[in-house]
Amino acid sequence: MPIKKNSAMKINALAALVSGVLATQAALAQTQSAFTVPQPVEQALAQVQPNDIKAHIQYLADDKLQGRLPGTPGYQMAVDYVTEQLKKLGAQPAGEKGTYVQKVRLRRAFTAPGATLSVQAKQGQAPALTYGQDFMFYPNPEETQVSVQAPLVFAGYGISTPELGYDDYAGLDAKGKVVVIVRGAPKKFSSTVALYNEDLLTIMQTAARHGAVGVMVASTKPNVRLVTQPKGVISVLGPNGKVAVSRSFATKQIRMLGAVNAATLQNLFVGAAADTGRVLASLRTDKPMSQPLAGNLTAQFRSTYKDVDSYNVVGKIPGSDPKLKDEYVVHSAHLDHLGISTPVEGDSLYNGAHDNASGVASVLEIGKVYSRLKEKPKRSVLLVLVTGEEMGLMGSGYFAKYPTVPKAQIVADVNTDMPTIIAPLLSVVALGGENSSLQTQVTNAAGHLGLTVEPDPEPDQNRFIRSDQYSFVAQGIPALHIKYGNKTPDGQNNLSQTVQQWRAKYYHKPQDDINGMFDFEAGKKYVQLNFLIGYQIAQNPVRPTWNPGNFFGQKKVQ
Repeated sequence: MPIKKNSAMKINALAALVSGVLATQAALAQTQSAFTVPQPVEQALAQVQPNDIKAHIQYLADDKLQGRLPGTPGYQMAVDYVTEQLKKLGAQPAGEKGTYVQKVRLRRAFTAPGATLSVQAKQGQAPALTYGQDFMFYPNPEETQVSVQAPLVFAGYGISTPELGYDDYAGLDAKGKVVVIVRGAPKKFSSTVALYNEDLLTIMQTAARHGAVGVMVASTKPNVRLVTQPKGVISVLGPNGKVAVSRSFATKQIRMLGAVNAATLQNLFVGAAADTGRVLASLRTDKPMSQPLAGNLTAQFRSTYKDVDSYNVVGKIPGSDPKLKDEYVVHSAHLDHLGISTPVEGDSLYNGAHDNASGVASVLEIGKVYSRLKEKPKRSVLLVLVTGEEMGLMGSGYFAKYPTVPKAQIVADVNTDMPTIIAPLLSVVALGGENSSLQTQVTNAAGHLGLTVEPDPEPDQNRFIRSDQYSFVAQGIPALHIKYGNKTPDGQNNLSQTVQQWRAKYYHKPQDDINGMFDFEAGKKYVQLNFLIGYQIAQNPVRPTWNPGNFFGQKKVQ
């Protein structure tokens, strides 16, 4: 039977489609097979020893280090230990003034008793407000005495991203005013974009750009108590004595950051064009209803400070290429933990074996793999052990903003934080990998080691912004953090359930010590994987790039 013209066209189109698919698959296979690990690198990788990882963890999580709280003798012991290890593996000092360390001056700020807040409506008497119940203030790390008198405006979630089709500040005059916001983000935002915009620092920076002098974060739930800061709030001071890094201080312009409860929020809306019911309902449909509020705010509070010096530790493995050796790939991990704190089951010493002695051990062993290579990668490698992660990414925030090498020459960060080596490592999640070309290196390295790359099994844990890679991302540097996946040897593929059970018993508890659950063979594979990711970046003549249109790649560095 003769083939009709239309049928022939369809068959030809189908053949072309199949041919195209096969060609694409062949190209992909060729790309994947093109990643080969040189024999000297394979030999160096094979020498990673689980017992060496264990030995680092055993020392760093020992009781004598007293939980590695920054500013304490125990933390200094950790600094001395990793410095000595960097010397042994031949890493050059890459800190300040020819040393292995970068000083990080930490300021713990407290709100002193006696803080007051009143809101005077245009008509009527201002209700009396009680500190800790109706309102609270974050301490100001630069001004000991703060007094603010200003009108109020409501600015929704406090988000201004017109490039994404959402702007709480559109048509709102916030100059010289205190901005009242509620926490949240538009439903249309991806999780990472939402997390960035909900971050308190981003909210303050956005308010500052629009001329505000203060920010008040309002609760919308009637029975939720305000969280005061009895242990203070941490910032980093620069050499000039001014705040260099903070999670609760954006610029000197934003003099006041505070919070009010749901009842106080209702009072702030008295006399406004729209009540809280209408405004919040509109926000839930991604439609801002920002507006001026009728009252004028008067706030007064004092801040007191306690300053300590802590340290980041930085070692360098020089690259082999005459030009590319002046660019850097960072392997980072945080050295600090929680010190001595609230007792749990009779123990008050927080050893931090998994969090993050295991991450530090990984970076030291990654450095050892580099040290075994006769021919080093083209780019230089920085091994960076940072302070103050548990205080809000303070040490990495300071290093990423004021690195000991030219910032523009840092091409990527591969961060290692609590790899949770409690079971065989069969699959991994590359937190942040989807933002940049670094995902290619992850795929190659994982494939070489027989690992599966998976999406995040616990997106509700907000892990992308909760560790030190985020500090580099905030400075425009592509970065990622490798975590465990969900795959298990029995095929149940439910490792996240085991991790959740582990977390309930060990995470941020004194029980996280060397006697807990460990799989040091998994630690070996984790070291090999992170090394291979960093090695590929260091070898590739092309710098890592943000994916086209990626939100973080388009952000201006703060």
